[in-house]
Amino acid sequence: MAITPLLGRMILGTFGWKTVGGPPADCPKYVLVAAPHTSNWDFPFTVATFWKHRVKLHWVGKHTLFKPPFGGFFRALGGIAVDRRSSQNLVQQLAARFAEAEHLVVAVPVEGTRQRQEYWKSGFYHIALAAKVPVVLGSLDFQKKEAILGPAIHLTGDMKADMDRIRAFYADKVGKRPEWFGPVRLKDEENLGNGGAGDTPA
Repeated sequence: MAITPLLGRMILGTFGWKTVGGPPADCPKYVLVAAPHTSNWDFPFTVATFWKHRVKLHWVGKHTLFKPPFGGFFRALGGIAVDRRSSQNLVQQLAARFAEAEHLVVAVPVEGTRQRQEYWKSGFYHIALAAKVPVVLGSLDFQKKEAILGPAIHLTGDMKADMDRIRAFYADKVGKRPEWFGPVRLKDEENLGNGGAGDTPA
């Protein structure tokens, strides 16, 4: 499916949205942190934002989703099939995709579901480290009707310090259902504080 900046602008304009910031010009590959995720509207507005900026946005789905008759359509929309049966885990599979690609932007809904969660999934962090790509912080602020693309952060491996930077960005962001946006934190941070190795990436 061709990237259609006009269609992206039309979708956002119809609903009264504007964009703030934009994709990093010197960064062809990155993991997009998509939060808060509290509504079914998050996906179409995020895709429209990237269409407006002429960037194809990819997302991850279970491999069975990409079988006929709709597999081609989902791939055209940016879907990447991940096989949970593979000996490689999600982090390894996506790191390999990044290594093979010249340009690749993969959106990760870090909460994993629309309803409130006490912890973010840590997959985005481990994927970015393994692939040696930055994370770009994205947000849809439903109060201001702003589709925001924030800074590209090159993770250091110091999880607490990296997450503090991410927490600062999301401190004032408001999803469609604010009560469903939980704390910006990873279980790994607590496990590291207790001398553990962190949880399994998901």
